Amino acid sequence: MSFRTFESASIGNGIHHVTVKSAALHRRADISFYVPPDAAVEKLPLIILLHGVYGSHWAWLYKGRAHEVLDRLIKEENFPPMMLAMPSDGLWGDGSGYVRHRDADYASWIVDEVPDAAAEIDARCLGATRFISGLSMGGYGALRLGLLNPKKFTAISAHSSITYVPPQMRDFVEESLVEFEITETDPLAVIECAKLAPRLPHLRFDCGSEDILIEHNRTLHNDLQAAGIPHVYEEFPGGHTWDYWHEHLADTLRFFRACLTL
Repeated sequence: MSFRTFESASIGNGIHHVTVKSAALHRRADISFYVPPDAAVEKLPLIILLHGVYGSHWAWLYKGRAHEVLDRLIKEENFPPMMLAMPSDGLWGDGSGYVRHRDADYASWIVDEVPDAAAEIDARCLGATRFISGLSMGGYGALRLGLLNPKKFTAISAHSSITYVPPQMRDFVEESLVEFEITETDPLAVIECAKLAPRLPHLRFDCGSEDILIEHNRTLHNDLQAAGIPHVYEEFPGGHTWDYWHEHLADTLRFFRACLTL
């Protein structure tokens, strides 16, 4: 896929900011990328990190310091270099939910266009293993889009996830459920997407024991168990905070590294 317009700026130390004209969204959209400097590899696995409500493409980079977590693992744990793609959700309302609306396809933006933009920054991600992760609303996006696209994503890892959009977004966003004008034909509940998948990517998710979404995550875990769907679920101390997500992004990255050899 080619973009009608593609504006990029490298600000040094492997960080790139990009604005493209998105065919899926019918407007411009932003992505931040991180490529570890001196990554001497032929193929560069791609990790898409999705932000939560109110956020944008800079959230994982500057609030989550995702690149610092990756750099630390490369240095301390002989972690293979990977590319981080951190897109905006399309900036609809307080959060698009990463689903198809009547006026824009926020799912296709992530699944189809973000990897194409990544290849414009570093072609080594073409044909490389692809992963998806996110937090809160972005955790939902990672779970749902990963499960619905098992040929495109090798593994999914989510943090503090909403598990059903739009109902569980009611307490977070200003927009009413009707205003979303969702036109999806695939299921919206994560558990139904998992049951629908002909084959599953490797799947893990976690949640803080003091998180406002903990019961939704426990229910998803129990429902996956009841359906016999393999997954890893973990709970850690903590709430719905960037301190939690920054700390446990390392668990996601380690899970993805393990999936490279499976």
